[in-house]
Order: sequence, then C-alpha cells, then structure tokens
Amino acid sequence: MPRGFTTRERDRIRQSLLDTGRDLFVRQGLRKTALEELVAPAGVAKSSFYQFFDSKEALYLQLMLDEAGEVRTRVIDQALLSTDDTREGLRRFLHVTLKVLETNPLWRRLVTHPDEMAAVATRLDPRRTESLSDQNPATALTAYVAERHRRGELVGDSPEAVIGVLQSVLVVPFGAAHIAAGDTRVYRASLDLLVDIVATGLTARPEHRV
Repeated sequence: MPRGFTTRERDRIRQSLLDTGRDLFVRQGLRKTALEELVAPAGVAKSSFYQFFDSKEALYLQLMLDEAGEVRTRVIDQALLSTDDTREGLRRFLHVTLKVLETNPLWRRLVTHPDEMAAVATRLDPRRTESLSDQNPATALTAYVAERHRRGELVGDSPEAVIGVLQSVLVVPFGAAHIAAGDTRVYRASLDLLVDIVATGLTARPEHRV
C-alpha cells in the first residue's frame, strides 16, 4: 500500500510530475513516455503516481488545462476578437498563434500530434475533456469562423475549409528550415506575407457579401 505524504511532500511530488511530464511529452510523446520515467525525478514508486493522477492521459490533460486559459486569452481574446474587422482579426490571430507555437513547445506538440489529444479523450471521463474544450482556442476559433462565414464575411464553400486554410498556415513553421534556404530574415518576411495573403484572401470584399 502506498505510504502517505505530508502536504509539502504532495505539493513537491505533484509539481515534479507536472514538470517531468511536460518535458517528456514534448520530447518523446505520450505513448513513448513510461510511468517509470515520470516518477523517477520525484523519487517515488510507480504505485504512488496514482495518488496524484489516474493515468498518463490525466497528467497530459492537466498540463493542457494549466496553459489553455492563457493561450486562449492571447490568441482569441487579445487577437482574434480584439477588432470587429474580420480580416484584421484573422491577421492578428495568425501572427499571435504563430508566436505561441514558437515559444510554447507543449502547444506546438499538440498541433503536430493531434492523435495524442484524441488518445487523451478516449481514456478520460468526457466531463474532464469538456473542461479543456471550453478553454481550447480551437473551439473559439471554430465558432468565430462559423459565424463570420454565415454572415458572408468569409469565402469558401464551408467554415471547415476556412479552418483548414488557417491550419495550413500554422504548420508552416515546422518546415522553416526548408524555406528560403534557411535564411531567417527571408523566412520571416515570407511568413508575414503569407499571413497577409491568407487573411485578405479569406475575407470577402464588402460588395460580395451576402
């Protein structure tokens, strides 16, 4: 039977599990991360892990929840919704989201490995994953695009197609080394131009709106 821990010990162990999980999930992914690797830095047995989290998936979800609110604030509230102009809102959203993906390796991992979030969803109580959905920037973006598309402010056959185009821009940085022969200055200029082209191309001219 796992031994009990003092409040201070519990706080230390929980933080260690979160820090170690974040590092390992980013570097090698959910599936390849073993329970032994998660508990080793905390200096506890594998059985003690379950006093803190029900599973690796629960730890992964907690990491996402801890950051989701801040990310949503940055890319949705302070960017996408910071203006009534749809074109400018999309431009701001893309620029800020690209910055988040450059500086937040956990969210970058989520974008490049959506299968991991799907694995989390299948293993956990739906009520737990709903808490992430409420804070997930993708949920807010989907609602925004659907509404603006309905109003005739976005082109394309469907909101899903618009989302697909935006997602295409967000994966460009993962091939940065192959763009402009690795020239950072040219790459940045190219990315800025791409954002402007996409934001302009997705937004219908006023005279074309329904």
